Amino acid sequence: MCATLCYTRKSMIDIYKKRPILTIITLVALLLLPFLDVMEVTIMEARNFITAREMLTDDHWILTTMNGEARYQKPPLPTWLTAISAMLFGVKSIWGLRLPAVLMVMLLGIMLYTLSRKLTLDKSHSLYNGLIGVTSLYIILIVFEAPWDIYAHAFMLVAIYGIVQLFKNDTISWGYGLLAVLGIGCSVLSKGPVSAYALLLPFLISYGIIFRKSTTTKKWVLFVGVLIVGLVIGFSWYLYVRYADPETFAAIASKETGNWTSYNVRPFYYYWSFFTQSGLWTVPAFIGLLYPYLKTRVSNLKVYQFTLLWTLLVVVLLSVIPEKKSRYLMPVLIPLAMNTGFYIEYLIRRFKELKDKRETIPVYFFFGILGLAFIGIAIAIIYLSLTETTMRIPVITYFFVGVLVSIGVLLCMRLYQKSIGHVLIITIIGLIMLVYSAGSLRKQHMITNPAYANFEMLQEKGVLEKGIPYYSYQRTTPEIIWSKGGTIPVIYHLNDIEEDAFYIIAPHEYEHELTLKKNQNTKGYTVVTKTPLRIDVNAEPSDARSHKDRKIGYVYKLVK
Repeated sequence: MCATLCYTRKSMIDIYKKRPILTIITLVALLLLPFLDVMEVTIMEARNFITAREMLTDDHWILTTMNGEARYQKPPLPTWLTAISAMLFGVKSIWGLRLPAVLMVMLLGIMLYTLSRKLTLDKSHSLYNGLIGVTSLYIILIVFEAPWDIYAHAFMLVAIYGIVQLFKNDTISWGYGLLAVLGIGCSVLSKGPVSAYALLLPFLISYGIIFRKSTTTKKWVLFVGVLIVGLVIGFSWYLYVRYADPETFAAIASKETGNWTSYNVRPFYYYWSFFTQSGLWTVPAFIGLLYPYLKTRVSNLKVYQFTLLWTLLVVVLLSVIPEKKSRYLMPVLIPLAMNTGFYIEYLIRRFKELKDKRETIPVYFFFGILGLAFIGIAIAIIYLSLTETTMRIPVITYFFVGVLVSIGVLLCMRLYQKSIGHVLIITIIGLIMLVYSAGSLRKQHMITNPAYANFEMLQEKGVLEKGIPYYSYQRTTPEIIWSKGGTIPVIYHLNDIEEDAFYIIAPHEYEHELTLKKNQNTKGYTVVTKTPLRIDVNAEPSDARSHKDRKIGYVYKLVK
């Protein structure tokens, strides 16, 4: 029996090591696809999804818009991909709209593996790097926030792989040169020069310092040519928009560049806790940064020096920009995953031989805490089901919770046996089960706000009439526009409209002002709504942290 179990475990490890790319794709699919639509649409997602919707409904593929107004703040490539996915799955399918971002996570994981292989790391070590990357906290979360960072950095990683091929090959490979050009071009078409600054530039500096003897002037000249062509492709959209709509483009560009020095300004050290963004891998990521400790333990010192320098340079370059947000740190997770992989590989290779408690205690502590956390979270969910009478726990959640408890126990057992290879696999499976436990519970309770009411619900009840146009008073918000399913023109005065009848939506802060005017005649119109209809697209109740007043609107009907 014991021999059978040992053989089964060995076979499992062999399978995932023999098919590394398939392993990465499968992991991302299992982790993200089943519950891709359970999270509430965020303000960033709403903006991007509206732009994709208007590409399909209004044919605004080049001169992109949001709510019918020019939106040139972000290049269009990710929105194109989102719109194409909406064609296939429907413009109302949140799952379909988020799918392209998941494919970018898969691409990022694959490129982490292939780049590691090209840097002479072995197959298993390269796979660890890819697995760490795609299971890092913010790389997962960014799928549900829908900023275009994941596209920009995944495409730039493709370019970096092509550039490494150009640097390392003795002969010029035009195929890899084309790959680098397309990667740079697609990255710039996804989020401007952000990734060129935050990922490519620190890579070039690190590679030039660590591998300076293996590069030649001729290869650097070739790279400059590749860079120029890639940037030309990437900036082609900006040049066209500047030509087609110069005044609007100039106004938006001025505002965006001003934000770099005046918006969300944070101190230089704001990013110094960057390794915590890796979530599950926080402790290994931190230890992986301890060069004096790891320099004599890693399997490839030169590549380790390169990934360490690359990681630190990303943090430094991002820190010198006054505007800072936590999601801007996403590119550091790419070299950090490769750097962390050295420590994980060392543990898998040598942990059974270690005697020094200074080395073993952090490992026991970290993975032991993870195992206990899996068990504790499972118990918390069961306790919630027994004490919270208003929350029904689906049967499938109990199954996932049971598996999660088993994984926590098994992780502790394998840790006690010093089998770090198994611990790594079990930890990742535990993460999947944790997502499934939370996701299945969330799917059962996606909307817990008793006051939730969107446009479609009110139309089905007959309290909002179809075919009557909508306007928004003073301003509107992306979540309200997304819920409406179409544009909501903004007006600043009630006499700006020429319609026989129309609805006007007052944002939460303007509701009182409009209420004072509801019995007044304005240019032949009368506000006939005695009590305004309340639109509330908050999925969570009013006492929840995620509940926002901007997701609330009050609808009045005006007629002649």
